[in-house]
Amino acid sequence: MAPPVVRGTAAWRYFGDFRDVLLAGQVLVLQVAHPVVAAGVRDHSNYTEDPWTRLMRTGASLSIYVYGGASGAHFEAARLRDLHRTFTGVAEGRRYSGLDPAAYAWVHATLVRVPVDVQRFFGRPLTDGELDEYYAQMCDIGRVLGVRERDLPPDWASFEAYYDEMVASFRPNPTMTTLFSTIRTVPKPVRWLPDRWWPTLRGWQARGQMFLIRATLPSALREQLGLQWTVADERRFRRFCWVVRVVGGLVPVSVRTVHMRWIGKLNVWLREHPWAYRLLS
Repeated sequence: MAPPVVRGTAAWRYFGDFRDVLLAGQVLVLQVAHPVVAAGVRDHSNYTEDPWTRLMRTGASLSIYVYGGASGAHFEAARLRDLHRTFTGVAEGRRYSGLDPAAYAWVHATLVRVPVDVQRFFGRPLTDGELDEYYAQMCDIGRVLGVRERDLPPDWASFEAYYDEMVASFRPNPTMTTLFSTIRTVPKPVRWLPDRWWPTLRGWQARGQMFLIRATLPSALREQLGLQWTVADERRFRRFCWVVRVVGGLVPVSVRTVHMRWIGKLNVWLREHPWAYRLLS
């Protein structure tokens, strides 16, 4: 049994680090690389029309089941399972469900991996002890979310082997192509942003997002997708990592996750006070 996610523990320190946003594109690509997830996104997600709202809702959900305490985590787990139960369709000629155990476990696995990769790239790699505690905590969260016990590798080394095996099995699919297109054509996030500014800003964000995706995807999948990566790109990425590492190191540990912790607490409070939630809806 892992310790709960409380101040000072590994998941508390690393899961909501503000630098995690740098891998948002990477984790989306990895998730839709799974054929069942790709089919579910294709058939049931509106992210192409309103990606910013989808991103905010995803962040809110993550904050609840990691930083919302036991009651918040169980509430959000039940909500997610009820939602995914409605996602059904056909993938590669076979019926699928949003609660497909292997696909459900893979989505959880990608989220487990993000903070570890973020610290490896942009911070200080987790020690063996931190990895053990962090992974045990995320397995407990996985159980709350409904991931089957047999789909949770027993330790970090086994998890890495499972992760690498899954990545090696993926091939390009149309949902990934749509995701890349959406990154390049995403509408402006807020109405008050002047229309004349957005094409330039969108171009910057698209180039930056695609660069980070190419930089941080596992090399095997990057090659499968035909994403080029040069020696010059590697040098640029290493310089970027250094800058982020230095800037991030100036921020106290307790501040790096404060946004996710407060979002989690706010969402739990809103769930407990439906009248307030309705006013904001």
